[in-house]
Amino acid sequence: MSKIIETLKEKNIAVGWLYAYIHFITEVACFFFISKVTNGSLVVWMIPFIYDAFAFVPQGLIGRFCDKYPKFNIALLGTAMLGLALIMQFGIQLNLILNLIILCVGNCIMHVAGAECTLRNSEGKLSHSAIFVAGGSFGVITGRLLAGSIMPFWGIVLLVLTMIPFILLANTYYSEESFSKNACEKFNYANKNIAPFIIILVATLVVIVRGYMGYGIPTAWNKTTLQAVLLFVIMGIGKALGGILSDSFGIRKIAIVSTVLAIPFLCFGDNIMVISLIGVMFFSMTMAITLGILVSALPKTPGLAFGFTTIGLFLGTVPIFFVKMINAKLNILMIIALSFLCTFMLLKILNKDENRKE
Repeated sequence: MSKIIETLKEKNIAVGWLYAYIHFITEVACFFFISKVTNGSLVVWMIPFIYDAFAFVPQGLIGRFCDKYPKFNIALLGTAMLGLALIMQFGIQLNLILNLIILCVGNCIMHVAGAECTLRNSEGKLSHSAIFVAGGSFGVITGRLLAGSIMPFWGIVLLVLTMIPFILLANTYYSEESFSKNACEKFNYANKNIAPFIIILVATLVVIVRGYMGYGIPTAWNKTTLQAVLLFVIMGIGKALGGILSDSFGIRKIAIVSTVLAIPFLCFGDNIMVISLIGVMFFSMTMAITLGILVSALPKTPGLAFGFTTIGLFLGTVPIFFVKMINAKLNILMIIALSFLCTFMLLKILNKDENRKE
């Protein structure tokens, strides 16, 4: 416990918490929008597909821009685009697809801004970005719930505006060192004996596989609003713990624990909520691990490295829009096989020497 407490006192850890809130509100806005426009729609599957494509895939390009111009506070632009998309859709009521694309680009920008700020100011630690990423899980379920409530769209616009002081405060943690090309040189998690492009390829493949698996986790118990909230809360906690525990006990240990120990809980928790949630928590830990590996392979371009994780997530989700897994036994066998495959790949590309560059 003392190691975890020390990790939570790391230098600049506050940027993680600040961007966790920003990420939370970003997802509230996006899933309020998505839930509202898909309610009763005949093309209900198409809107989330377009959203995933335009919100995930361009993050690498935007990340590359931010890598080149790190002093440009792009998060303020993202905030404006999220608010504009809500006003255009529910106030002015312009073209849905145009509004959706503006929302997606705003989402991209906010994610990249959070990744850049937390990675560049973390001195090679994973906790900062893991805490930032975790905030999104809470925002997804909150946005869905608010869409079904009496909350007017302008209430969400006001929530979006509350991000501005958090963005400005997070920006104060930047220094000339964190703006430099060497800001992420202390990320030392990738196997030095493997070519960087192989590391990137394998780490992205792990993200793709885990993204696909995430939609196949058996959760027949998830039938009420409270249970749905618990599911997303545990996802968020798992994502944060992935970074915190990796910093506290070592990334290789957590890579093994999070992938192998998740298997029995995921396979046998279909009708037992507590067992399933434990599996989901373990399963969610790998986000921070794969991000740390990718930044280690691309230390001069952390925004681009983050973009590979989001591209991987999109590619992992594509099959679920077109193919449904209806055989429960086959689904469980796939979870087991893919989990061991991910464990093998992670251990191959992870650096055995976890001491960071000082």
